[in-house]
Amino acid sequence: MMHTARLAALVACALPFAAFAQPPKPAEEAILYSGATIIDGTGAAPRGNQDMLVRGDRIVALAPHGSLPAANVAGAKQVDLAGRYVIPGLIDSHVHMATPPNAVQARAMLRRNLYGGVTAVRDMADDLRSVGELAREARMAEIPAPDIYYAAIMAGRPFFADPRVAAASQGVTPGTAPWMQAIDDRTDLKEAITLARGTSASAIKVYADLTPRQVKAVTAAAHRQHMLVWAHSSVFPTRPADVIAAGPDAISHVCYLAYQREPVMLAAYEDRTPVHENLLAPGDDDPVMADLFRAMLKQGTILDATGALFVKYEAKRKADPKAKPLRCTGDLTTRLTRQAWKMGVPISTGTDFVGEVEDQWPAVHEELLFLARNVGMPPVEVIRSATLVGAQAAGQGKEMGSIEPGKLANFVVLKGDPVADIANIQTIETVVKRGKAYARTAYVPVTKEEMGDDE
Repeated sequence: MMHTARLAALVACALPFAAFAQPPKPAEEAILYSGATIIDGTGAAPRGNQDMLVRGDRIVALAPHGSLPAANVAGAKQVDLAGRYVIPGLIDSHVHMATPPNAVQARAMLRRNLYGGVTAVRDMADDLRSVGELAREARMAEIPAPDIYYAAIMAGRPFFADPRVAAASQGVTPGTAPWMQAIDDRTDLKEAITLARGTSASAIKVYADLTPRQVKAVTAAAHRQHMLVWAHSSVFPTRPADVIAAGPDAISHVCYLAYQREPVMLAAYEDRTPVHENLLAPGDDDPVMADLFRAMLKQGTILDATGALFVKYEAKRKADPKAKPLRCTGDLTTRLTRQAWKMGVPISTGTDFVGEVEDQWPAVHEELLFLARNVGMPPVEVIRSATLVGAQAAGQGKEMGSIEPGKLANFVVLKGDPVADIANIQTIETVVKRGKAYARTAYVPVTKEEMGDDE
C-alpha cells in the first residue's frame, strides 16, 4: 500500500497541473437587441424604443435606443426588434411532470411550454427521480424546456393510500420516499427535511391530512433548513386561517380558501365535499375571505390561484351534467381571485392541468386570459403575475421574472402588444432562455404518440 505521505505529495503535485491543463473558458457572446418596447414585468408602464444588451446568459444593460456607450456594444451581434414587444419569460407556478413518470410525455409538455414563452415552472409534487433528471436536462439545454423548480411532499398518513402516490414512488413503500413522506407526531422533522433536501427540491409541499400544529411544525422545520414551503390553502382538517398563520411562502388553489366559511371543517383531504357557496357573500367582498387576504398580505404569502382550471371544468360540467363537481364553481373561483387581487395579494399564474394534444400553446396562456378577462386584471398586472410574482413563488425573484440588468436573459419577443390585448401573448416570434434563442418557427408540435392516452 502506498505510504499516506507519498500519496498526499503526489496529489499536491497533480492538482496544480490539472488546474493548469483546463481549457480556457470561451468568451461569452454579446447580443444587442435594439428598438423594442420593453414591458419589464414589474408592473411599470411599457418603455418604447429600448436597447437591451445580453452577454452570455445575463442581461447586462438596458437603455433608450442608441444611448449605450459604443465601447459596451462593440462587437455585439445585432438583433433589430423595432416594432416588437418584449416581456420576461413566463412562469407556470403549478405543473405536474411525473405522476407517473413518463419522460417522453414530460419532454413534449416542456417543449410546448418553452416555445410558448414559458422559461420556468414549479413542479408541485411528482416522482422526483424523474423530475430531477428533467431539471438537469433543461438546465443544461439538452432538451428545449423551461427551468424546473420542484417540491417534495409532506402529508398525513391517510393521504398515502392515494393511487397517485404509488404512481410517483414506484419501488418504494408509499410514505417513505424522501420526496413523498408521511408525517405524524413521531416524525423527526429535522431528519425528514434533510432527506427532502437531498432530492435537490426547492421546497416542501404541505399537502393534506395534517393538523394545524403539524402544519406549523413542518413549515418551521423547513424554513430552518432554508427550504421554501408551498402549501395547499386548506390542508384538511387544517383550515385556511391556520395554514396561512403557519407562514408558508405560497399557497395553492384560491377555491380551497372558501372552506374557512364551513361551520364544520372537512376531516380529511379525501372528503371531496364541495364548498357550500351559499355561505359566502354573493359579490367579491366576503368579510371572512378579506380576513384571510389581510393575513396573507401581512405574511407576504403568494397565492397560486389556479383559476382557469375551475372555470374550464365548469364549462365541461355544463356540457356534461353527469361530471362530478370540483370543490368550487368557476364563478366562485373568479370572485375569490378578484377579491384577492383587489386587496393587493400577489397572485402567480399556476395551471395544474395539461392542454389537449392539439393545443398549440401551453396551458398557462389560459391562466393569463382568466386573470385578464374573468378577473379583470389589467394586462400589465397579468404580465407581472406571470413573471415576477411567479419567480418569487419559486424563490427565484433575484434571478428572473423581470427584465433588469444582472438578471438571467429570459424573455419573449412578441409581434403584438400584450398591453393592448393579453391574447397577443400568442404572437410569439422568439423565446430567449438563459441567453439562448428559440424561434417559434422551430417549434415541433406535440403528438398523440408523445402524450399517450393519459393526457
